[in-house]
Amino acid sequence: MFSTIWKKLANPESVSYVIFGVLTTLVDWGSYRFFRVVEVDYRTATALAWAAAVLFAFVTNKLIVFRSFEWRPSFLWKEFSSFVACRAATGVLTVIAMMIMVDVLHWNEYFGKVVVSAISLVLNYIFSKLFIFRKKARDGVE
Repeated sequence: MFSTIWKKLANPESVSYVIFGVLTTLVDWGSYRFFRVVEVDYRTATALAWAAAVLFAFVTNKLIVFRSFEWRPSFLWKEFSSFVACRAATGVLTVIAMMIMVDVLHWNEYFGKVVVSAISLVLNYIFSKLFIFRKKARDGVE
């Protein structure tokens, strides 16, 4: 039982998703910190950091995690627009959650970033796996 669960979790796709998820999070946090240091409002900094992380995540997810090598412009556009739409949904969640945690609950903004990053990591994997980089879609079967 445990070995079956482990095999499902410890496969190259899942492991690389976690690795690049952590790197994407570092891009998000690093750019967020940069924008805060140059005195950009935390709401704007959150949105800009999200955009940088989404671009980084698309490239790494497409090429390394889900190994999608289809380059037809229509297919690439479909993947990219779906990716951005799903990330936008979690991005809106991130901004709203940050506003609630910082403005309403008066949590430390960096603690809030940790909380929303963990939630986003899980949701983004589910969206990517189920809707964006589906093997059937890459093989021409919808």
